[in-house]
Amino acid sequence: MNVILIAVIVLGSIGLVAALILFLAGKKFAVHEDERIGQVQEVLPGANCGGCGFPGCGGFAGACVKAADKGSLEGLLCPVGGQPVMEQVAGILGMKAEAAAPKVAVVRCNGTCESRPRIAEFDGAQSCKVQQMLGSGETACAYGCLGCGDCVAACQFDAIRMNPETGLPEVDEEKCTACGACSKACPRGIIEIRLKGLKNRRVVVLCNNKDKGAQTRKACSVGCIACQKCVKVCKFEAITVDANLAYIDAEKCKLCRKCEEECPQNAIYAFNFPPRKPKVEAPAAVKPAAPAAEKSATEKPAAPVAEKPAAKETTVPVDSPTGNVEPAKEQEKA
Repeated sequence: MNVILIAVIVLGSIGLVAALILFLAGKKFAVHEDERIGQVQEVLPGANCGGCGFPGCGGFAGACVKAADKGSLEGLLCPVGGQPVMEQVAGILGMKAEAAAPKVAVVRCNGTCESRPRIAEFDGAQSCKVQQMLGSGETACAYGCLGCGDCVAACQFDAIRMNPETGLPEVDEEKCTACGACSKACPRGIIEIRLKGLKNRRVVVLCNNKDKGAQTRKACSVGCIACQKCVKVCKFEAITVDANLAYIDAEKCKLCRKCEEECPQNAIYAFNFPPRKPKVEAPAAVKPAAPAAEKSATEKPAAPVAEKPAAKETTVPVDSPTGNVEPAKEQEKA
């Protein structure tokens, strides 16, 4: 009995000393967290998607507090919560939220099954990353969509799906939060987080092929061939060609759509625009009839018809048996 009691006392003493040491160490090395971080994190959506560029909502809340201490929240945006959440964050930190332009994910590939036929069949794990590591995929284009749907699996908001007819992913703009998860999941980087644009309208080059024009034509009938016709027609210097691929700057683009009409490959697409009005050809102009006065003036007058002169009577002396002179009539020809 004494042995058990001694063991309990010894163990209790050891635990008490260890707890005291931990308490003192915690006090000495304690990290004091700003209470504003917790307040900011409470108003965040808690998606932990990483679209803000920080490791989860906790990292974003800490970045907001540090930025507030420097006097500006510029460059910080929660893509899931958007502007309403940023206004709440700014209110907690005693600052004014700056309006940020909304963004959306854009799939920069238009190589459907018709324009980019398959030349091989991949019989393995249905993963874009696996296909990319093993080769160029099932088509001749080494830059286009692989069609396995890694972007669909990465999206937490059900904002992207695969179209079975085209074999390409499609983005639901109303659900998309521009978190960038789909862009990070794509091994070929064909999904871009892009400005939505005025009235959700934007003009984008739907191609990511960096091969030369002749090789691009063989791989895809709607691929960019870097002909630079779009560059020449753009008056706002919004289009550049780099590495055999055209790119439209969303901030410079004025949505005139001239580049879309000029592209011989139909690689440029305009989103959310009303349908174009069909061109009506003007009828050929009919020359009006000339007025009577002008007509008579322009017409050549008919040649006058010569009239036959009238017959003249002449008196010719003729000896008669009675010795008298009788008048004789003779017609003279004109």
